[in-house]
Amino acid sequence: MRRTMRGALVVSAAATALGGLAAATASAKDETYNLSGKLTSGVEVPKPSAPAGAGGTFTGTLTGKKLSFTLTFKGLSGAAIAGHIHMGKKGAAGPVALPFCPPKCKSPIKGTFTVKGSLRDAIERGGAYVNLHTQKNPGGEIRAQIVSKED
Repeated sequence: MRRTMRGALVVSAAATALGGLAAATASAKDETYNLSGKLTSGVEVPKPSAPAGAGGTFTGTLTGKKLSFTLTFKGLSGAAIAGHIHMGKKGAAGPVALPFCPPKCKSPIKGTFTVKGSLRDAIERGGAYVNLHTQKNPGGEIRAQIVSKED
C-alpha cells in the first residue's frame, strides 16, 4: 500500500506541474499581436503585370484565435475579385488559409474571424501573407507578408 500511495503522490505532482505548464501555454496563446503589411506587386509570386501605383496596407490584431484586420488598396489593374490570407513564407506561394472577399472586395475591407491554431501560429512566425486578385492577375496582383509584433 505504501508503494501505491507514493506512486499516486508522484503522479499527482506530475499532473499538477503539467497543468501549470498547460495554463502558461494557454495564456501565451491569448497574447495580443499587432499585425501589419504593405501590399505591393513586387513581392507577389508569381510576379504579376500590375500598374506601378498598385498597393495597399494591412493592419490588424491577433488575440488568441481572434483575428481582426483592415485592408486598404488602390491602383489595381481592375476590380479586386478575391482576397485571401495564405500560409507561406516570404517569396513562396502557399495555400489559401482564410478567404475574406468576395463578397465585398472594395477598399477598405474590414473583418474579424476566428482562425485555426495552425494559421495563428503561422501569422506569429511570419509564415502567412495577404493578397488581392484581379481579373488580369488571377494568381494575385498585390501581396504583403504579415508582420507580427507582440503587444
